[in-house]
Amino acid sequence: MKLAITGKGGVGKTTLASTLARLYADEGRTVLAADVDPDANLGLALGLTQEEVDSIVPISKMRQLVEERTGASDANQFFKLNPYVADIPEKYSRDINGVKLLVMGTVDLGGSGCVCPEHVMLKAVLGTLTYRKNDVVIMDMEAGLEHLGRGTAANMDQLIVVIEPGARSVQTYRNVKRLAADLGIQRVRVVANKLRDPEDEQFVRSAIPAEDLLGLIHYNPEIMDADRKGQSTYDFSPQAIAEIRKIKAILDRDEI
Repeated sequence: MKLAITGKGGVGKTTLASTLARLYADEGRTVLAADVDPDANLGLALGLTQEEVDSIVPISKMRQLVEERTGASDANQFFKLNPYVADIPEKYSRDINGVKLLVMGTVDLGGSGCVCPEHVMLKAVLGTLTYRKNDVVIMDMEAGLEHLGRGTAANMDQLIVVIEPGARSVQTYRNVKRLAADLGIQRVRVVANKLRDPEDEQFVRSAIPAEDLLGLIHYNPEIMDADRKGQSTYDFSPQAIAEIRKIKAILDRDEI
């Protein structure tokens, strides 16, 4: 099971990613959760404290590691485009509640589109995650898919776009679906979050094709309470767990 979860900031993708990761871990599955969002919050959502999160150095910021694996340095402008990274998920992940958390970080390309050692390193690590044959891999992405190269994307089982019941959020889904098609991702599904009433549900069902709608999560103050207290939703909201468990059941059927 290889899932990439994306969506605009604040829609609830990290809540979905962390809860799915905990559910799979509770089944005894080996779960690796990769935080690929520049606003990295997956550690908190999995149950780490703020101090523990602050102590994690993202892969993209490990300058010595990047130089060692790519051969790049201030004195050498040439570097490897296919560095060895197969050992990195085990060596640099943080175990939390049965989930291996790997914080990727991001690279600011400044709009230049250039290829830098850090960017090559991140793509290589993401690529190796998709080859973990017997593991569940969940990537908490940003709205764009810049980190995913064609080779990496081709190995994803599906891309899940988390949306809210609104026109702008639906537009994000359509943009992501278009980008995913360019990368070769065949299955793009939607989870609609923060639904308040039947009108919200009707809006989502009218805007999203039935075959793409993976599940619904209703507005839940328990999730906000958990976030305010710096706690994992998984340890705080039985209602959210029940709704996400239904989503997982559909993913499990897809896996068979």
